[in-house]
Amino acid sequence: MSVILLILQVVIIIGLLIFFHELGHFLVSRAVGVHIEEFGFGYPPRLAKIATWKGTEITLNWIPFGGFVRPKGEDDDTIEGGMAAAPAWKRLTIAAAGPLMNFLIGIIILVVIYSALGIPASDQAMITQVAPNSPAMQAGLLPGDIFISVDDVAIENMDQLVTVINERAGLPVSVKVLRAGQVETFILTPRLEPPPGEGAMGVALSNPLKPTPFFKSVGYALESTRLIIRETLLLPARLIRGTVDPAIVRPVGYKGIYDIYSQAVEMDQETSIATAEPVPIFTLSIIANISIALGITNLLPIPALDGGRILFTLPELILRKRIPQKWENAINTVSFLLLILLMVVITVLDFTNPIVLP
Repeated sequence: MSVILLILQVVIIIGLLIFFHELGHFLVSRAVGVHIEEFGFGYPPRLAKIATWKGTEITLNWIPFGGFVRPKGEDDDTIEGGMAAAPAWKRLTIAAAGPLMNFLIGIIILVVIYSALGIPASDQAMITQVAPNSPAMQAGLLPGDIFISVDDVAIENMDQLVTVINERAGLPVSVKVLRAGQVETFILTPRLEPPPGEGAMGVALSNPLKPTPFFKSVGYALESTRLIIRETLLLPARLIRGTVDPAIVRPVGYKGIYDIYSQAVEMDQETSIATAEPVPIFTLSIIANISIALGITNLLPIPALDGGRILFTLPELILRKRIPQKWENAINTVSFLLLILLMVVITVLDFTNPIVLP
């Protein structure tokens, strides 16, 4: 895959993840009665105004990464009906909605992954390999064939298949298999004394995979999300103890995300993984992890992030005393500038010390 196409994919994926993040803020803002003045695709400067929907301007902006929402009175608590003037619980709910949307998107992608991976169908026997010059090869059996019956004896599992074949060793048998949705019939004679390491037919067997039931996939996805969050929260302590290499777990920027994504795409192209449904497992896994990581990062109690906004609501919720808006605005501004500086440092590290998947 060309570099340009990979870059375009990364831009679209990051853009969509940020867009859904902002969509979470938008939907909850409207639900609690805080008006959104602008919903922008991409980041300013503005390219064009697309439309106005229920008083919200829908805009297209020049920087093609995600989007943003601009609530009424976001940083001015003197504007009646604005976000800053809203009760603390409303501000907290709006701030939490973006990260929660990222968690939701990650969980949905993980559900797709687990559904595609599938679970073994223990009541079926499938050929995975055919030995050269074996009765199976001479009869025309192929990898992927699923046994239906042997001499009209229905096959219910691999052990039964082996037993039925061994009982008929040395005798011609009629074998029915399912191949590409069609039932095919073959005649072969199982060997009485097969070569070492081979069976009477000369095939290797396995259970075919069937799609995972939806509710099981959801359970697996929720558990995986819990583990990702847990491992992320435990990283600082592990770094302090020296039980994990800092080079492996350092933050990444857009360049680092591109490196990881391109490696995942390459792994999907070069690695053959048996799944119930043909989907790019590694690529989807990386996208799910990025979405969940965005949710975790934005919930960190750092001013200018959603977690910082949540932090500012806690004194009001607990002590009934609000931090002055001018202090909050000043702290958020300084923090925002520091975050930009940190992103510059991380980007430099992405180029000087590229991330490599284990």
